[in-house]
Amino acid sequence: MATVIRMKRGGRTHAPYYRIVVMDGRMRTRGREVDQIGVYQPCARPEPVTEVDVHKALDWLRKGAQPSDTARSMLRQMGVLKHFAEGTTPEEAVAVFKGGKVEDKGYNAPPPPKEKPAEEAPKAEAAEETAEEAPAEASETAAEPEGEASESEAAETEEKSE
Repeated sequence: MATVIRMKRGGRTHAPYYRIVVMDGRMRTRGREVDQIGVYQPCARPEPVTEVDVHKALDWLRKGAQPSDTARSMLRQMGVLKHFAEGTTPEEAVAVFKGGKVEDKGYNAPPPPKEKPAEEAPKAEAAEETAEEAPAEASETAAEPEGEASESEAAETEEKSE
């Protein structure tokens, strides 16, 4: 049987909700559904809600069900397609998404431990560089005699006044 995962609309005018269902692809859109794998409520208060039974969705995808474009985007948001591509099964059976940004539901390896001495080393190098720059500036001003500095400043002020 050619199965399709699609969104089936319910609700009233200007207040829709959708069921994410598996249907025979040869049947009409509002026909009999084979299985319901989730819901999407775009008008829920205070924010839209999406719930998908991930285990059911993965089972149907592995059997060859083809998601519609909208259903595919919902499954991608929930992280189902990532599990399908990697061949993994999540621990949580139901994925719930409420507005906002979706966290990555796939397997995430723990981050490598951070080395504190490595962070302190650049700070120490930066401190050494500033210490080296300060005496260099002092030596430049010390190399120029005070009398010459005042004469050059006086010449500059005379040029500006003219």
